[in-house]
Amino acid sequence: MLFDVYGPNALYQWLGLAMVLIALILLNEFARRTKAGGMIMFFGVAAAMTVYCLAIAIGAGMGAEWALTNPTHTDMNSWFHYAKVYAALAGCIGFMALKYSWGKIGRSHWFKAFPFVIVAINIMIAVVSDFESAFRAFGTTWVSTEGVTLYGGWHNVFNGIAGILNILCMTGWFGIYISKKRQDMLWPDMTWVFIIAYDLWNFCYTYNCLPTHSWYCGIALLLAPTIAGLIWNKGGWIQNRAFTLAIWCMWCQMVPMFANDSIFAVQSVNNPNVNLVVSIIALVANIAALAYIVYRSKKLGVNPYKQEVFVGTKDFKQAMERRADTAYLLETEPKSATPAEIAEMVAYNALPVNGEVGFVYVAKDAEGTTVEVETKKKE
Repeated sequence: MLFDVYGPNALYQWLGLAMVLIALILLNEFARRTKAGGMIMFFGVAAAMTVYCLAIAIGAGMGAEWALTNPTHTDMNSWFHYAKVYAALAGCIGFMALKYSWGKIGRSHWFKAFPFVIVAINIMIAVVSDFESAFRAFGTTWVSTEGVTLYGGWHNVFNGIAGILNILCMTGWFGIYISKKRQDMLWPDMTWVFIIAYDLWNFCYTYNCLPTHSWYCGIALLLAPTIAGLIWNKGGWIQNRAFTLAIWCMWCQMVPMFANDSIFAVQSVNNPNVNLVVSIIALVANIAALAYIVYRSKKLGVNPYKQEVFVGTKDFKQAMERRADTAYLLETEPKSATPAEIAEMVAYNALPVNGEVGFVYVAKDAEGTTVEVETKKKE
């Protein structure tokens, strides 16, 4: 048994899980399908949350009773929660910059590595939090600033290592594409291999360090992007994950009572032996995922980070089939796009749906007049 969901509130707790899952799926669709939807969620709502949290922080600093007793101040005051919500928002905005070709940065070849960088940062935030528990109370318990009792031990160490390995499981950093109607930023090389390893690691993290929230952020929040990514939004999992994570984190910062004190609240069993089993599963899964990536890299003779590893696989092909056609991209590309940027975009978009093993595209602006596209292929 992982969670205490068999008491008098069990019906409400299961209902809460279903409500959060459905709400996250629907809000993700709202945010991804139109530019306006994304702007409302990740600029409008984010600004409102920031003003709300600042007002509470200022009020608490002045000793105001209404702020000192506010659940956002008492239950969501750790470094982790603020780091997580703004790192997730940074990911959402960066992904929107890529899919809408915002400014020079959104069209730059080097910025295609941004999804890897921001996901790695998000993972490391959780890894540090896991190691913090191990350091503070190895073999015993400690109470966080939010009043949550946490166990420290090997489960934190094992899952921290799993998180680091999970970062190494992100391949094809520059293989970022734009979907039809510019609805999604696609990362075709991020297939089920990474998704499952990530979900197991992240569930374990929430189970170790967020025992009062894990029912929602360890199950519903992970299922929402995974369901979309594996069924109707192939290649868009990482965008789904960023969007749903930011939405959930903003909700929790402003309405922490839902997960903490309401009739829908759920506690994990918070048993170090259970945590240890879960952490071992997460570690083994990430070792297996990384081993498979190394195997495929050697088999194809490619650098797994500069080039794509899962070319030719079913998931990769289905994601590549969702790319916007070149004519549409040229039509919707901002007028400020340079010839080199356009040439690079066209070159990437010309890849067949099965991909090309070892291909790297580099657009060059020759003296500002003509543009060549240099194609490098593995011998």
